[in-house]
Amino acid sequence: EGVLDLLKSLTSYTMTIQLLQTTRIGVAVNSVRKHCSDEEVVASAKILIKNWKRLLGEQCRGEAGSPPSPNPPWAILAPQTPGALQGGQGEVGETPSHCHGTPGRSPRAVPGPLHLPVLPVCPCRANSSKAKPETPRTPTSPRFLPSPCLLAPCYLTGDSVRDKCIEMLTAALRMDDDYKEFGVNCEKMASEIEDHILLGTWDTDMKYRNRVRSRISNLKDPKNPSLRRNVLCGAIPPSLIARMTAEEMASDELKELRNAMTQEAIREHQMAKTGGTVTDLFQCGKCKKKNCTYNQVQTRSADEPMTTFVLCNECGNRWKVC
Repeated sequence: EGVLDLLKSLTSYTMTIQLLQTTRIGVAVNSVRKHCSDEEVVASAKILIKNWKRLLGEQCRGEAGSPPSPNPPWAILAPQTPGALQGGQGEVGETPSHCHGTPGRSPRAVPGPLHLPVLPVCPCRANSSKAKPETPRTPTSPRFLPSPCLLAPCYLTGDSVRDKCIEMLTAALRMDDDYKEFGVNCEKMASEIEDHILLGTWDTDMKYRNRVRSRISNLKDPKNPSLRRNVLCGAIPPSLIARMTAEEMASDELKELRNAMTQEAIREHQMAKTGGTVTDLFQCGKCKKKNCTYNQVQTRSADEPMTTFVLCNECGNRWKVC
């Protein structure tokens, strides 16, 4: 619904070529048209793109006698591909295929009529190997086409890495229908979480990406739904979830297990080495010697048998016998 309102507001907006080139709004609207399943949104996007293409066509006809630009205006409605980049680097006398043929074909060399102006050739382009006409390649594949970002335009940062992280955080917050219960704007909350993560790293480096991955994995953990609910209801603000450690984000069950293991390890290491009883009843599984010292400690309830901790006096190996 929010996307449809934005498209309707764009319909009433007076658009210019310069505004299309600077904002690249055509790429965003075209992406919405391709990936949205709402027919009304797709229809509005098609109308916008059709109007903007008509505006570009008028400029193309008005500039028919002017030198071809290395960055043609029609490139603002779709991501650039190597074929489009090569279209602006041909010999003098080549014209863009947009105005004379089917879009997507490689430039076709035509004899220069007498009335065409002589265009100056840039020295750097004349010395470049790319200035030679290349044989057409079909199909022309792009060097890199990132997956389209479906975020609302107001949450886009202009950085593809940050936008993708916000999109994945949004998906993690929408893991179940909890966000509907709290009436939360997941895109806004994900954007705030990403902002605080970036403040802690100052760059989209590996530390930033690992921190984002840990938030996503813990928010999507089916065994820890309380973390996601606490974030959605506001009990854990975005600034806190952005800097929490893995131990702090763990479920209550995992915290209890870690605490029990920690306490047991502390008891084992705090046991005095000289306070035990020397015996040859135990054989060390490491060195196979029987020179051992043992201690018995009540680690469970009173009606349970005591736990025997054994220390090998030869190699220092420790083990327990329940």
